[in-house]
Amino acid sequence: MATLDRKHAFIVLNGLPNIGPITLRRLLVAFHGDPVSIFNASSSQLKSVEGVGEVVVNTLRKWEDLLDLEKQLDRMEKSGIRFVVTESDSYPPLLKEIYDPPIGLYWKGAYTLDRPTVAIVGSRKTTVYGRHVARKLGRELARCGFCVVSGGARGVDTEAHKGALEMEGKTIAVMGCGMDIVYPAENFELFNKIAETGAVVSEFPFGRRADRQTFPMRNRIVSGMCQALIVVESDLRGGSMISARFAAEQGRTVFAVPGRIDQATSRGCHQLIREGAILLSKPEDVVEELGYLILNAESDEQLDQSPSAVSLSGFEEEILSHFTGGEILDMDRLIDLTGKSSPELASTLMMLELKHLVTKRFDGTFEAAVKR
Repeated sequence: MATLDRKHAFIVLNGLPNIGPITLRRLLVAFHGDPVSIFNASSSQLKSVEGVGEVVVNTLRKWEDLLDLEKQLDRMEKSGIRFVVTESDSYPPLLKEIYDPPIGLYWKGAYTLDRPTVAIVGSRKTTVYGRHVARKLGRELARCGFCVVSGGARGVDTEAHKGALEMEGKTIAVMGCGMDIVYPAENFELFNKIAETGAVVSEFPFGRRADRQTFPMRNRIVSGMCQALIVVESDLRGGSMISARFAAEQGRTVFAVPGRIDQATSRGCHQLIREGAILLSKPEDVVEELGYLILNAESDEQLDQSPSAVSLSGFEEEILSHFTGGEILDMDRLIDLTGKSSPELASTLMMLELKHLVTKRFDGTFEAAVKR
């Protein structure tokens, strides 16, 4: 058996058949996050992990017969694709919180999440109305400072990505197949444009084609990396309804866009609204519900100015004063220092993040983005 280093061991684990994300996660927990130890472990040690039987053990033992690592690494390098593991700062922080996060993501694009994220999903066979709404939402939410996440499919997904790109905003396409497969084929140019300023990602290794299993797996990632999910159009059955269920289970906010009562593509959204999803009638509904503030044209211009030229409210100045000297503070400490409630602080901190004055770290604490 070839010797694997840590980086390559993660790639091999993710690319092997017969081992699902939950089993992979259990293996990594059992072996203290060290993928190399998994390949060096005895059969009895492996079988002591819940969900690991003879099939999984044989897969790990015979990985060289099942996966051509050198070929995959070569293709990744030529395509500009990296493998981002959960322990990396580049891994979407919210995705780590779900029940079955992928142990890594194939990631094309230099962009690393630096702002709040909203998913926009919907039917592939959408109406003119649905396409218009999806593009408008993508455009307006990108303008407000959100990263727009979707599944890269035709219909609503495509329009959401295009809307974000029109505003030169950030967007991420999550694929339901390997990164070497363009699906749908007509979105080849779109995916290239997304990767230039945003990212195209997948948990599936090269060669894995889209099927009934990969799409639900993709959908849990779309919802899992976002604060909220918007369903634009959907029938009662379909991937968007699966995404909405994932989002609800993951504790994300679910929005649904109402439509005509005689349109099949409105049935799913109306059902979600009856079940408690928030009726979305305008992009501002997302901003208001999540507690964020919309950046108006004046604020957009200020983002390119020096920190001293940015207009700040009295409370924003007060919060920034507590970061003097490189202080790193969590929400509880800021509540003690300011005497304000958590919601008041959250909305103001978000505005400071959008103004590039405060950065939220991956452990949930905050620090000044510029030295004060």
